[in-house]
Amino acid sequence: MRVDIITIFPEMFAPVLNESIMLRAQGKGKVAFHIHDLRGYTCDKHRKVDDRPFGGGSGMLMQPEPIFNAVEAIKSKNRKNKPKVILLCPQGRKLTQKIAKDIAKEKQIILICGHYEGVDERVRVKLVDEEISIGDYVLTGGELPAMVLIDSIVRLIPGVLGDKNSLNFESFEGNLLEHPHYTRPANWRRMSVPEVLLSGDHKKIEAWRHKEALKRTKQRRPDLLKKSRVERRSK
Repeated sequence: MRVDIITIFPEMFAPVLNESIMLRAQGKGKVAFHIHDLRGYTCDKHRKVDDRPFGGGSGMLMQPEPIFNAVEAIKSKNRKNKPKVILLCPQGRKLTQKIAKDIAKEKQIILICGHYEGVDERVRVKLVDEEISIGDYVLTGGELPAMVLIDSIVRLIPGVLGDKNSLNFESFEGNLLEHPHYTRPANWRRMSVPEVLLSGDHKKIEAWRHKEALKRTKQRRPDLLKKSRVERRSK
């Protein structure tokens, strides 16, 4: 996958993209990151990318011209991929594991990091394929949401994680939270690991894990179980 990121703070990304899974994914040739400074695509001599909104009001809006210029320049370099253009903003669809899986299938994505009071509406109408939010709260800009989105999708690209089966037992798979996990030592400060996990009986272990995942989901995220029932009825 090729990931193009349009931002006014390009230096924010290196500490995240050059560590851990993201770094390994690049080393394996599974993903390539390209950071674009939006100010490099403006025709203003002061490299200005924002202006006051028509009709008045507080704050500033990101101008359409630099964003259109940036996206069109990126697309012109590789016309075969037909990249998906995503705007990170509070008004977008809330990011879920299903959305991350769908995006992980793309060959190229272009992420636009919003700022100020948002972007000119013409960007949404004519340029953006999808808007994504990472939660019902407001952040200073779209850089952190872009990093969250990148992390959630890159790990889903085949070959990025060492154990491909680990993806099948994560939280939100099958609309369940993950079951409890334990490691050595088996006894720690009078707290013992459940005996079934030490039994070596894989069928019993899987049954216990499913039961605990269901129990935890009921306690913490009952909305996921309701969603699962709705999905089953719709099929």
